[in-house]
Amino acid sequence: MRFLSLLGIFVAVSLQSAVAEFKVALLLDRGGKDDKSFNASAYEGATEAKKKLGIYLKYVEATDDNAFESLLRGFAQKDFDLIIGIGFAQREAIQKVAAQFPQKHFALVDSQVDAPNVRSLMFEEHEGSYLIGAIAAMTSKTGKVGVVGGMDVPLIRRFKMGYEAGAKKINPQITVIANFCGVTGEAWNNPPKGKELAMAQYGSGVDVIFAAAGASGLGVFDAAEERKKFAIGVDSNQDWTKPGLILTSMLKRVDLAVFTAIQDAQAGKFTAGLQRFGLTDRGVDYSVDQYNEKILTESVRKRADELKAEIIAGKIVVPDYYKLK
Repeated sequence: MRFLSLLGIFVAVSLQSAVAEFKVALLLDRGGKDDKSFNASAYEGATEAKKKLGIYLKYVEATDDNAFESLLRGFAQKDFDLIIGIGFAQREAIQKVAAQFPQKHFALVDSQVDAPNVRSLMFEEHEGSYLIGAIAAMTSKTGKVGVVGGMDVPLIRRFKMGYEAGAKKINPQITVIANFCGVTGEAWNNPPKGKELAMAQYGSGVDVIFAAAGASGLGVFDAAEERKKFAIGVDSNQDWTKPGLILTSMLKRVDLAVFTAIQDAQAGKFTAGLQRFGLTDRGVDYSVDQYNEKILTESVRKRADELKAEIIAGKIVVPDYYKLK
């Protein structure tokens, strides 16, 4: 009888623990968790939450944009507490599924959904790109810098516009060359195309390229290695991928946004609405570490930090592609 009693207590405690476990679903786009960029940063934030907060985490890499809605609905039906979509391409799917499951909490990175159960996580990419453009211009010896974007969409046009403005702040005569890897979702995961575009830019005299292209940016890095020129990373810190050749990375703290959303939801403090991350809270920034500190000179860093302070103080207003619409 004592054994049965103890068994009953164990089962009750186990059931209570299972019920209390906070379940998070993470839906990545086609770049996948190993893109060393946007998705990798989101995955890092979620796994950090798993480690520190003890949540249950399930992630899926979508192979097709048409799969977003069914995957999101599946998570909602399986009783996940928080469902996080990574990338603007999931906007319509989250808007639809969130309306169907009003009791569930959703978060979306890089686009806005106005719903009482959705937190929209947005970044001031143009501000970070401005600093990167200034760094590129200060480093360039040829007076020609480039940007290789992933998909030709307003988000990447926003990166490009900020980058060009920052470069021209340093050198009004500088030439900025821009190319995109494509016009479909495949553009985020096409390293050969990224390399092809970068090789052409380097061949035209460009000596620094900003790779705002997800996993396709890895091809840009390969071109930088082959031509012994500089490249600039994006989203996560990519300086380590080609030490001595990745001048810096434009950090976009998707990991921080994802972790904070999970932490708030688990603590019962989830709030819907728009949450922005910029230079003020280091939601965007540029990277300095042991891999690039020798090539990112102290004078360049000092000037970049001065520009950062001026943007934060409102003395510099960075042009924003979103506001052209």
